[in-house]
Amino acid sequence: MGGDRYEFIVGDIPQSSRLDAWLAGQPELAEAGLSRSRLQWLAVDGSVTVNGAPARPSQRLRPGDVVIVSVPPARMPEDLIPQDIPLSMVYEDGDVVVVDKPAGLPVHPGPGHPDGTLVNALLARCPDIRGIGGELRPGIVHRLDLDTSGLLVVAKTQLAHQNLTEQMKRREILKEYAAVAVGLVTPESGVIDAPIGRDPRHRQRMAVTAGGRVARTHYETQEELPGNTLLAVRLETGRTHQIRVHLAYLGYPVFGDDVYGNPSALLDRQFLHAARLGFRHPITDRWMEHRAEVPADLAEVLDLLRR
Repeated sequence: MGGDRYEFIVGDIPQSSRLDAWLAGQPELAEAGLSRSRLQWLAVDGSVTVNGAPARPSQRLRPGDVVIVSVPPARMPEDLIPQDIPLSMVYEDGDVVVVDKPAGLPVHPGPGHPDGTLVNALLARCPDIRGIGGELRPGIVHRLDLDTSGLLVVAKTQLAHQNLTEQMKRREILKEYAAVAVGLVTPESGVIDAPIGRDPRHRQRMAVTAGGRVARTHYETQEELPGNTLLAVRLETGRTHQIRVHLAYLGYPVFGDDVYGNPSALLDRQFLHAARLGFRHPITDRWMEHRAEVPADLAEVLDLLRR
């Protein structure tokens, strides 16, 4: 199975822009999990071209240059092993699994957490998912941030993975979150339509930027709390940190979010939970919808805020 291919045309940039630094600033590559070091390795390996010729990481770019990044199919690392990690399985059949992911469990291996992930747990329970999707993230169709809890659908067959991925691209999968926003949100419901890209000042963060990718978030107030608001938030698009960035952009950051807002003594993570997930079964085409109540740590914070 082939890998991914990304093509860009360089716009107005400073004359000193290096290829690797410029690529690291492209949101599409960041969302694909391609770090600057990974992009440098791809360039050294001949997988990055500028105007059709292999390019070095240090090559200087000019406006109008055509940059192509070819990402070869990822191999399953030898240390991606099954691990007996408890999982809350909401639904399972021969084609899909719906998991209620706890906060603190990474979805797949990455820097800082080579194992102990949802993928490792799934390999122990569903060994046939190995290689599904042709990625380092077998079976994974979409992700949740490390400190976000809630529902994820995982494909158990290649056909299911392909179908669910297409549903995701067509924005047909329902993803609704429970979130507490700091402040009394006004208006009580609405749509946040603001493009999201890499924050030019803080490259590890995302931000609303003029050159970002289209991002739309629907929200509706569920309950007004003293100084805070419990929201139901539905994603129309799926950009990195979309809910957290959009609510902070409105002036109502997610409660406990120490990246886009402020930490809280009541909670050691952001109050964000994927509470509702709907999709068409990849084989039967039957609409399926699943719900997950907020976990104990968030329920306790809600009780405290109500008092």
